[in-house]
Amino acid sequence: MLMGSNTTEAHPIIANRMKKAVKSGLKIIVIDPRKIDMVKFSHRHLQINVGSDIALMNAMIHVIIEEKLYNPLFIDKFTVDFETLKEHVKRYTPEFAASITGVSAEDIIATAREYAKADKAMIAYTLGITEHHCGVNNVFDIANLALLTGHIGREGCGIMPLRGQNNVQGAGDMGCLPNMLPGAVSLLNEEYRTRFEKAWNVTINPEPGNTQTRAFERMEEGKVKALYCIGENPLVADVYRQHTLKLLKDLDLLVVQDIFLTETAKLADVVLPARSWGEVEGTYTNTDRRIQRVRKAVDAHPDTKDDWEILCELSNRMGYPMNYRDSEEIWEEIRKLAWEMYGGMPYSRLEKEYSLHYPCPDESHPGTFVLHTRFHNESEDKRTSSFKPVNYTGPIERPDEEYPFTLTTGRRYELYNTHTQTNLYATGVKIKQTEETADIHPTDAEKLGIETGDLVEVSSRRGSVQVKAKVTDQVAPGLVFMSFHFEDVPTNVLTINEFDPISGTAEYKACAVKIKAL
Repeated sequence: MLMGSNTTEAHPIIANRMKKAVKSGLKIIVIDPRKIDMVKFSHRHLQINVGSDIALMNAMIHVIIEEKLYNPLFIDKFTVDFETLKEHVKRYTPEFAASITGVSAEDIIATAREYAKADKAMIAYTLGITEHHCGVNNVFDIANLALLTGHIGREGCGIMPLRGQNNVQGAGDMGCLPNMLPGAVSLLNEEYRTRFEKAWNVTINPEPGNTQTRAFERMEEGKVKALYCIGENPLVADVYRQHTLKLLKDLDLLVVQDIFLTETAKLADVVLPARSWGEVEGTYTNTDRRIQRVRKAVDAHPDTKDDWEILCELSNRMGYPMNYRDSEEIWEEIRKLAWEMYGGMPYSRLEKEYSLHYPCPDESHPGTFVLHTRFHNESEDKRTSSFKPVNYTGPIERPDEEYPFTLTTGRRYELYNTHTQTNLYATGVKIKQTEETADIHPTDAEKLGIETGDLVEVSSRRGSVQVKAKVTDQVAPGLVFMSFHFEDVPTNVLTINEFDPISGTAEYKACAVKIKAL
């Protein structure tokens, strides 16, 4: 099941492997509001209404429980709160879910049966699941489905979150998340935190730091006066652009550390020029926990530095000595402190074996190719996992008489995020889509008197942009799709300033807009 993932355009390498697997018998069920390219290779397409994922999944859980397609032995041994889940989904009949999702009850039932009865089944998802005000609950419900059927802990089974950029997984694992220490262990874990305090000779605040969302709220409150931005372009990437612009301009100090002069960097008081992946040594962690060595391929400009060098130099000037010889010395410190994850992965082994999957606690360990195998191993401990029943909550801003369309945003194949790396600098890259379009359904286009190539104005309660229309049945009637790649069409002028309260992820995937032919 491919949920909220435009895999061909956002993760083309993985998409190619999926397409190849279809020829060998893999069934793909695409769950997406648009007829994305993967639909051509799918067994079934559930074209759900934007933001109705929980209603769909709860109905599938309802069917699986009603028809006793779940794994009772697995549930008894490894889970808790099954009865709570069972009671919770009673009202989510396929017919009720059909009225919310726009998917027929028959397709919901068929999908539930196929997923539950499959010998091996996996759910892959990405930002179409997480970029909602209920993104965390969406992920909880995916986990409910996997636990209910026992499709976890075996090769070819489980949950596969596809990461949005290279090394997102590694950045989170190294402590870039505000509630985690390197090794992806909670700051609240006193025993683990003490290890780092002793090694670094500091006291670490056990209170989690701010998410990006909360940091911006504190900027608005006047409690954050300076922002240090590394490898991010929030002016283009964040929702409600005018609001972000005002916050950045009101700061006393904005520092941007990047490889290109992004739109955010142009606003900065100080720009610290960093180096790209091809100019540095280190390790990357892939979406499947695979750690690989990165080697310097070209010499960098002499006026740039590695990210770690900039951070160390800044730390030294601020009074905390932080001196390392090279990236390997930093990795050795991480490896020894977070040994449960990385203890068995020295550079010498990564050179020889090319890649290893964590956890890999010692050098005799082969690495962990499949997680959660304890669920199927009698000799393993019997820790239980809780079901997390969740309720459907629709998009915060819905279409109405004044703003009759739903805008959903995403990526296009060649352009990559805020287009910084592919716009001015990627010579030799052939780009099919050289300008932004507002993708609208033929029925809507006919009502508005619009044809492909016509200039239109797309407006929300927050702002307007002018953009060319593209008439396509990839989107359903009432739905508009745009990307955020092009600076001359700043789509995030339109998007809503609402967030998931747990993760802080913005609701990029749904806001109400109107369209006017120009």
